[in-house]
Amino acid sequence: MGFGLNIVASPQNSERCLIVLWPCVTTPPDESKKRRKQTNVYFSVSSFLHSAAIQVQITPAQGEISVGESKFFLCEVVGDAKDIDWFSPSGEKILLSRPNISVSRSDESTSILTIYHANVDNAGIYKCLAKNADKEAQATVQVKIFQKITFQSAPSPQEFNEGDNADIVCDVVSSPPPTIIWKHKGSKLQSAKDVRYKIMDNGHLLIRGIKKVDEGMYNCEARVMARGEIDFRMIKVIVNVLPTIRARKSEVNATADVGESALLACDADGFPEPTVTWAHNNIVLETGDKYSLNEDGSELVIKEVRKVDEGDYTCIAKNKAGEKTEEVSLNVFVLPNITYFNNQTASEFDDEVTLTCEASGDPTPTISWRFGNRVFTEGEQSLDRNVVVRSHARVSSLTLKDVQFTDAGRYLCTASNSIGEDNQQLFLEVRYSPKIMGLVVAHTWEGNPANISCEVAANPRASVVWFRDGIELPTANSTNIKIFNTPTISILEITPESQNDFGSYNCTATNVIGSESKEFILIQAEVPSSPKIEEVQPFSSTAVVEFEEPNSLGGVPILKYRVEWRLPGKEWKSEEYKAEDDMTRITIVGLKPETTYEVKMSAINGKGEGESSRSSTFKTEPVPGEPTSPILEVILVKSSNSAKVKWTKQDDGGSPIIRYLIRYKAKHMSDWKPETHLPSTSNYAMLSGLDWNTDYEVLVVAENQRGRSEPSITSFRTASEPTTVPDTADGGSGLGTGAIVGILIVVFLLLLVAVDVTCYFLNKCGLLMCIAVNVCGKAGPGAKSKDIEEGKAAFSKDESKEPIVEVRTKEENTPNQEGGGPTEPNETTPLTEPEPAAADSPNTAVNRLPPAAANSVTESFSTPQTNSSKNTAAALSNSPKADSECSVGPLVDLSDAPKVAPASSPPVLEPVSPPPANGDRPQNPCESVRAPSSTQSKDLQVDGQSNDARCAPCSDSTTSTQNDGKTVKSDNAKAEPEVKNATAEVKTVPNEAPRANGNESKA
Repeated sequence: MGFGLNIVASPQNSERCLIVLWPCVTTPPDESKKRRKQTNVYFSVSSFLHSAAIQVQITPAQGEISVGESKFFLCEVVGDAKDIDWFSPSGEKILLSRPNISVSRSDESTSILTIYHANVDNAGIYKCLAKNADKEAQATVQVKIFQKITFQSAPSPQEFNEGDNADIVCDVVSSPPPTIIWKHKGSKLQSAKDVRYKIMDNGHLLIRGIKKVDEGMYNCEARVMARGEIDFRMIKVIVNVLPTIRARKSEVNATADVGESALLACDADGFPEPTVTWAHNNIVLETGDKYSLNEDGSELVIKEVRKVDEGDYTCIAKNKAGEKTEEVSLNVFVLPNITYFNNQTASEFDDEVTLTCEASGDPTPTISWRFGNRVFTEGEQSLDRNVVVRSHARVSSLTLKDVQFTDAGRYLCTASNSIGEDNQQLFLEVRYSPKIMGLVVAHTWEGNPANISCEVAANPRASVVWFRDGIELPTANSTNIKIFNTPTISILEITPESQNDFGSYNCTATNVIGSESKEFILIQAEVPSSPKIEEVQPFSSTAVVEFEEPNSLGGVPILKYRVEWRLPGKEWKSEEYKAEDDMTRITIVGLKPETTYEVKMSAINGKGEGESSRSSTFKTEPVPGEPTSPILEVILVKSSNSAKVKWTKQDDGGSPIIRYLIRYKAKHMSDWKPETHLPSTSNYAMLSGLDWNTDYEVLVVAENQRGRSEPSITSFRTASEPTTVPDTADGGSGLGTGAIVGILIVVFLLLLVAVDVTCYFLNKCGLLMCIAVNVCGKAGPGAKSKDIEEGKAAFSKDESKEPIVEVRTKEENTPNQEGGGPTEPNETTPLTEPEPAAADSPNTAVNRLPPAAANSVTESFSTPQTNSSKNTAAALSNSPKADSECSVGPLVDLSDAPKVAPASSPPVLEPVSPPPANGDRPQNPCESVRAPSSTQSKDLQVDGQSNDARCAPCSDSTTSTQNDGKTVKSDNAKAEPEVKNATAEVKTVPNEAPRANGNESKA
């Protein structure tokens, strides 16, 4: 460096130099401290040699500051500078005391300008000036202040009312001004696509007629392209809906003063959920003693409604969007109430008397009057104008002119309006002289007491005296006359001893107003004339006699009718029947089929028996047959696996239908379901629990006393099983665990009972069998086997489950053919009804039977059908076939009555050949146990046959069809002493066998 060169380092680039006199020494850029020392050396050398220039550099050379940010600038001076100053864009020197701009000097050659929290006013050219004596240098830096994207106002959420023009606020500032983009549900909103949207000049989003569907999140996005700057805000838009309100009832009616409450209700909707309040007469109602509101205020209950509560009530629904009101009218009605009435007293033949009644109520009640069965309203009420009703407002009066004693009594005043009525009794007392009423003629005969009644109406009460030929009764010598007095009736009892006691008797009644007399006549009674037989309606073993009562009753009531009948040329048989009101029919029972009879009648009163009518001839009908098959119809139950099987009754074969037998099975199955028995009154059966979408066969058989009809068969197919189960109406959760467990327990118990019942009927074992053996005395399985081995009995395959008959001493009537059908089948009713006993069987048939041991049991044997495939009827019936002769089994006498001595040689009864059977159809044998006759069983029957009767075919024991007349059957049993010794009960083992007496027993 000894070349005498002056080296000046360039302040912009330390690697560049200016050669003056001295060799150039380069300084690496990373050695700034060494450079500064060399520079100082330079300035020292320069100042030593000569006066050199000052240089100034500002770092950074230019500056961009975001509003609100802070930044500093470094001013470096090359050379010896005494002062370093900073000047603002306005040319003013920046002092150290300025609040947001400060200047600091760290050493001799540097000065720092710091701008805190810059704003747009701080922008401009700042100058750094360095001075040394008369030398100075300066450098400038341009400071640019820009605004970053700033959201001044973008509140969230922003709420609007539905239908309004919504101005969604999003105020954004930046420099340069930003570009605003709006997005909703991820899509950019454009006015071209939806005219309801518009982006305003200020960047706001305008939605015309905003809807509830416009609710949601909106994205306000700001962009500055020059800087690539972007920012956004999510704004939640809420659309409030003005409340809508609807009253459940615009008018509510209530009744006052009865403790009733009135419910006023309105339903409000809107967003947000509106609050509901009620007001009456501009006063807001709150829950208290008088009013109560539910939780949401939609229901207002007015307690103990009174008339003052009537009026309009306002239901107010309010939310942020506004409020709506609805009026509900409360109409309060008042029940009628009779507030005034008066009772009256008058004398007969007074000009008039007036009853008054006053009532209150809302609506104003109308007042009516009632006397007995007559009703009086406003205006004239009788042709003679003796009854007049006048009403004004709430008052009504009833005026009676020309008062009669019949006007006395209780009058009912009734006030009524649309919501109720009120009644009040008023009494009119009429004073009048005695009035004698009653029948003036009485009939009797010598020795029979007769009562002559003298009914007296009087006010005040009258005294009554009886006279005969001017002499007051009773006299000292009249021991056959007695008098009994009551407040209104005087009874003269006469027991005629001779013809002189018949004739006229006088009754005289007297009170303070007047007196009245009346003659009564006692006439001697006669026997009645003969009744007239109109028609005889015959049946196989009975006949219904229709007759007219005698023209002359003889003055006294008829007590009995005597009916006599006979075979032509034979002796008359007779029976007496107690006379009843409107009696026009009498039924004769115990007749022979296809037999001619004569019949005649006579009437009996207290005087005696009258003449007999002319005899009429009739012929009984033949024995009826089996019924005709019923007509079937199947109705499927909708959405169910059940079916209703209906049938229509056809010809009953001359004998009433006893019951119907029903069986069914699935077509693909070979076994039929167990047979079901229904009474004759039934016309349908419900089949439940069927398999879905399955073909079924069902057959129905009608049964009467002669047998069973051919089975009626029909087929049907059940519906398909539903694929879904509909929800319950209330959306409940269904059965709880406890309910399900309970159901399972019940089903399990039912299965146990079913198994036990099956074991009882099939194998004679199980719990029921134990109860039957130990409690009811039923023979066990061992006893049954023993009886079979001894040949005493056998059972059919299916029908052994029901007893043949159980005969008790209970009184039973013979059923009519149609009107009085057989009793409803029960456990003791046989499947096939027996033929009735021959009409002329002797009454002492039981006494002629050999005695039976106390523990003996009568069983009958029948062979079941073997070929069930040829005829479907075999599936229904296992009835025994007819035997060639009648068999009489021993009876079990369970009573304490004396035993009947055994007959030395019991007679053998021969049956009449039964009607021909058809193939496999069940027959009706005469094999049965003969029950006690009518004299022992208390049956109301007339036995019209001889004692040498054989076992006759089963005959119809029914009577004629019903009509308006009454039917009476004979009752020989009441007069027979054998009733006391009749057996209490006769039981036979279960079997399907007919009975001999033709009377269906009751369990």
